[in-house]
Amino acid sequence: MGELSHLDEAGRARMVDIGPKATTDRRAVARAVVRMSEDTAAAVRRGDAPKGDVLGTARIAGIQGAKRTAELIPLCHPLQLSFVDVRLEVGDDRVEIETEARTSAQTGVEMEALTAASVAALTVYDMVKGLERGVEITEVTLVEKSGGRHHWRRAQA
Repeated sequence: MGELSHLDEAGRARMVDIGPKATTDRRAVARAVVRMSEDTAAAVRRGDAPKGDVLGTARIAGIQGAKRTAELIPLCHPLQLSFVDVRLEVGDDRVEIETEARTSAQTGVEMEALTAASVAALTVYDMVKGLERGVEITEVTLVEKSGGRHHWRRAQA
């Protein structure tokens, strides 16, 4: 596994020094799933949930979340994002969310993609909780990351 880069010699949390690292194009994709009843999913699809446009609101919330990641996650470096996308698809009993974040930086952008997916999922939850209390956020996961010296993609199940 290697040593933990976010700990100093005394075992205290610290921000990693990325100064010596090369600036490269970075990209990350994450996903989340919000499970719900078919009736709730149908309301989301129709656009007539009590709080309004669930998908549009979740898309903007996810983008905003990605942009604020360094404020939310204490040891994340602030990044100048060049692109954030939040795609939502309504299934029979779920909303599937896929996010993408890109930058040119000395560190990866996976936390921004994961934050975007999480915030978008939380927003879907908030927007439909008046229709159903049993909504569940699942599968918040990193799908792919590239840049620097590495490219990684989650194996498909």
